[in-house]
Amino acid sequence: MGIRLVDLSQEIYQGMPIFPLHQPTHIWQNISHEESLKKIGFEFATNNILINEHGGTHTDATYEFDPNGKYINDMPLEYFYGPAVCLDVSHVSPDGYITPRDLEQALDKSGQVLEKGDIVLLYTGHYNRKFGTDEWLTRYTGLNYEGAKWLAEKGVVNIGVDSPSVDNPKDERYSGHLVCREYGISNTENLINLDQVAGMRFLYFGLPLKIREGTGSPIRAVALFID
Repeated sequence: MGIRLVDLSQEIYQGMPIFPLHQPTHIWQNISHEESLKKIGFEFATNNILINEHGGTHTDATYEFDPNGKYINDMPLEYFYGPAVCLDVSHVSPDGYITPRDLEQALDKSGQVLEKGDIVLLYTGHYNRKFGTDEWLTRYTGLNYEGAKWLAEKGVVNIGVDSPSVDNPKDERYSGHLVCREYGISNTENLINLDQVAGMRFLYFGLPLKIREGTGSPIRAVALFID
């Protein structure tokens, strides 16, 4: 029996693309090997990092979009670790929306079955096509209200995407987040490498930092396959 991991996480670096409402990421040296050697007689090098809770690959606490929701440190870990399915919706136009029909067809094509408590990742292809371009933060598909509700009513606890948001930037209702608020579920954004797991079932890890009263957290997301 072998174990295979697929990394689903963006790098964290100064200058990384950030949602316009959020603090840009800054990384700077705390102490060098040389400075540490002079101070304590041994070489330790460390950096400082300033990052928004929703910078890079991250997951949302329900409090982010619901004043009555839970902070990240209070949410069940099962929302961020567990059985997962990735659905291929990469054919949907960046100017369009992911609908229940798109999800049903992708699920049928995958041959998988959604179970209550599953985590669902949506491969839109946006990272592969547009990361590093001007359209990365401005033009990508997202769930319409009915599509997000379709997932929630299947018992999904976390919806992940390979784009900056589960919502199309044109969607003034913020439909994906609205459904997450209504059903008390989470979503995960800025995933990568979903083309490598599309149509498959696997064990997903996207554990958040235990930030007291956190609205979300950067994560190291991975898909685990046991062969």
